[in-house]
Amino acid sequence: MSGAGLVRRPWFISRLLGAPGAVAGAVVIAVILGLAVLAPYLAPYDWNANSQCRRLAPMTAEHWFGCDLFGRDIFSRVIYGARFSLAMGISTVAISLTFGALLGIVIAYGGGRIDRIGARVIDAMLCFPPIILAILIVAVLGVGLMNAALAVGISGIPRFARITRAATLSLAARDFVEAARAVGAGHTRIVLRHLLPNLAPILIVIATLDLGGAVLFTATLSFLGLGAQPPTPEWGAMLNAGREYVRYAPWTMIFPGLALFLTVMAVNLVGDRLSLILDPRQRDRS
Repeated sequence: MSGAGLVRRPWFISRLLGAPGAVAGAVVIAVILGLAVLAPYLAPYDWNANSQCRRLAPMTAEHWFGCDLFGRDIFSRVIYGARFSLAMGISTVAISLTFGALLGIVIAYGGGRIDRIGARVIDAMLCFPPIILAILIVAVLGVGLMNAALAVGISGIPRFARITRAATLSLAARDFVEAARAVGAGHTRIVLRHLLPNLAPILIVIATLDLGGAVLFTATLSFLGLGAQPPTPEWGAMLNAGREYVRYAPWTMIFPGLALFLTVMAVNLVGDRLSLILDPRQRDRS
């Protein structure tokens, strides 16, 4: 059964939303996506509008989340920050998924020496902690939002490649692949028509679970000063900007941190449910 066919089954959505945690996660994700898309219409102030009169102002009816050091409305900055944080998380996962899956399929389907050398390269890359590898990449490319996203995406390639390689090795030995070879199907057709559809459930689950980690990872780089630079309203950068004033104005860190926590938790809840639905061993019990 191909992954695409599995996802299209009528009971997929009902099972996905069959757990309270997954429902809550889906609602939170929908709200955050809505805030990101409609930020220009929902934000009451310009995210970069300064006011010396409002420096570190507490929460009021006019400024629900208070103001930061420069008098900027934190509520508006958190809403706009959803755009940057989600965009960075999605782009990093897209990089890891695309190149990691491609690498895993190539070395597994190539077999022989290609597989042995490729597996050793992946193992060598996995020896580096992802955060250290990302910092090294940023050190080479330079600080910045796009470079941080690229660094996190590259650091995630070995994980996707290893999982894809293992799954491809298992699928390549299955009867339907042997049957495709027997009727003269070429390598490209086998990969596109037989391997990729059956790899889709695994890749969807891993990508969903990694999305929360990617958002947190990129926020960590911004918090360290290696990602988004001021005045960009990215959640990690906002946490970094507010840490010196946490004793006097805790709202400068509470609300960006809460937005980050809710996003990561919601994505993980939905990802856990997806792993139950798309795993054949768990499907009947999910």
